[in-house]
Amino acid sequence: YEIIKVFNKSIIVEKPTFMKVSEIEKIYKLAKSKALNIFPVFQNRFNKAVRRVKEGIIRNELGKIRMISVRVRWCRPQRYYDLAPWRGTFALDGGCLTNQGIHHIDLMRYFVGEVDKVNSKMMTLGSRIEVEDSAVASLIFKNKVLGNLEITTAARPIDYEASISIIGDTGLAQIGGIAVNELQIYTPKPKICAKNSEDFSRDVYGKGHQEIYKQIVDFYNNNSKFSVSRRDAFNTIQLLNSLYISDEKNKWIDVKSSRDSIRLGKKNEN
Repeated sequence: YEIIKVFNKSIIVEKPTFMKVSEIEKIYKLAKSKALNIFPVFQNRFNKAVRRVKEGIIRNELGKIRMISVRVRWCRPQRYYDLAPWRGTFALDGGCLTNQGIHHIDLMRYFVGEVDKVNSKMMTLGSRIEVEDSAVASLIFKNKVLGNLEITTAARPIDYEASISIIGDTGLAQIGGIAVNELQIYTPKPKICAKNSEDFSRDVYGKGHQEIYKQIVDFYNNNSKFSVSRRDAFNTIQLLNSLYISDEKNKWIDVKSSRDSIRLGKKNEN
């Protein structure tokens, strides 16, 4: 916000882009008033496996989608959080959903569409931090698809998987690997799995940032459209906040009418 306000610069914003619904509204309003641009980063959308499954959904290769499941089983030991005082805080970090799981929450929307209601539960199981390191959730999408979410950084001793499974009435797709980089199952065309998988063993961030930077260059040079719109970014952050609100209120939450979590982005003078 201060970069736009003080320096009058457009910004590229890394995950989770913003903490709160009110933040994203405030910053986009300011950017518009100054004719500046915001480029949210969701680089996993550009993984080969993700692109091919998205293409398959558009082509109706899986038929009518029935369920989508996310599993993130990663390891963040106490020494990770002790590296900097902002880590493990609601003020500047958020927990496993906000920091590590936001890409996968975004991909659920990217694949299936908007979510109607959520019911979540969060706990801190593996580290001495104020934020959650483990979360589970049930989701009902507007198109009646059922979703479930399992995200943790309390797995030990290493990272194991970050995967998404999509069940349709004519097929199943499963993207796995360390960061949704491997097309492991694609029943409509099993032979395409290998060529639509990538090795992220040396760089868990993958190659998606290159595509993002190319899009930004094309945006300025060729007046091309950037792939993540204001509404797109807003809906992912609204979904994120609704998951926290559900845990805070211990009930199902209507996503469209949800606002800010009382925890995310709260002030912390330390």
